[in-house]
Amino acid sequence: MAEVATSTTSEQLLVVVDPVARRSDGESVRIAKDVLGAGAAVKLCLPEGPEEFARALARRGSRRPVVVGDDRTLIRAVGLLHRHRELAGCPLSVVPVGGALSLARSLGIPTGTVAAARAVLDGVERRMDLMVDDSDGVVLGALRIPPVTAPPDVMDPEEEGLPARPWLRTCQSLVRTLVPAGRPSRLASAPEPGPSRLRVEVDGETLVDLHQPVEAVSVSPTASGLASVEVRPASVGAEASPLLAEARTVTVSGAHFRYRADSLVSGPVRTRTWEVREGAWGLTLPAPG
Repeated sequence: MAEVATSTTSEQLLVVVDPVARRSDGESVRIAKDVLGAGAAVKLCLPEGPEEFARALARRGSRRPVVVGDDRTLIRAVGLLHRHRELAGCPLSVVPVGGALSLARSLGIPTGTVAAARAVLDGVERRMDLMVDDSDGVVLGALRIPPVTAPPDVMDPEEEGLPARPWLRTCQSLVRTLVPAGRPSRLASAPEPGPSRLRVEVDGETLVDLHQPVEAVSVSPTASGLASVEVRPASVGAEASPLLAEARTVTVSGAHFRYRADSLVSGPVRTRTWEVREGAWGLTLPAPG
């Protein structure tokens, strides 16, 4: 892992550049480095893989971490800090670089390189809600069941620092369903055909039960410490009205199902519970006005 230190002001930044961003858009990475280096003391880390990425964050010391990369890089950084129970006390800054930036955009992060880098230097911390599931996974934006078709670059377990499974890599082309429950699959699944029979519980109360087929379930954190839940029942004749609720915990159970959380497709699982954590992490955003 290459590290380069530059010094301009007393503020200390640890800038961790995702290797995919370096390969796909080296010019934007260079611009981000120049803008950040002109306004702060920067330690630049160029990890070659997920293990080096994790080590760079773990060894940040008193430096404020800045990650340069796409939505996957942001999710990886938040997940690592959460698993080490350091997320609450470690505000994160992001310079989006890459093709998959919809999550960053939805969170209010500028997607232009110069604007994003200036927001890192001049912005303010905003506390953000997220959802944590019962396998210790995090959701920053939204989840959907069944998963919408994902782009071909959906995250690989090894790319995200999960345990390597050589037998899985060898057999993937033949047996896609052997990915353990709760782990992201390398190949995103298309929406499962036909309606699903799922039980959806919100704060312990049943919103829809197994006897009612559903077309889709979507859950996303709001700004109020609650999750917004929408269940679309399978229509018979006229289109059925969606069932709406807000809750702090959401449990989905039933036949084995997959779900897409942010850009990850996970499963199959028989049950999963998500809990909203209010103000669980800090994100640097442009100052108001």
